[in-house]
Amino acid sequence: NLTGRQKEILQLITEGHSTKEIADILCISVRTVERHKYNMMQELKLKTTADLVKYAIKQGITFI
Repeated sequence: NLTGRQKEILQLITEGHSTKEIADILCISVRTVERHKYNMMQELKLKTTADLVKYAIKQGITFI
């Protein structure tokens, strides 16, 4: 149940972009990117960025 913005950020994470790069691409603050990432991890009960990437692959949000 991720929002469109969360899916967008998750896609960029899986592509290997840093938080700053994601913020620049989406024209939002680094803090906002971090908050979205934190919220996704809390909602999905995940602990690491690697867990987020695995989730994205399993859900078909990204193709690596």
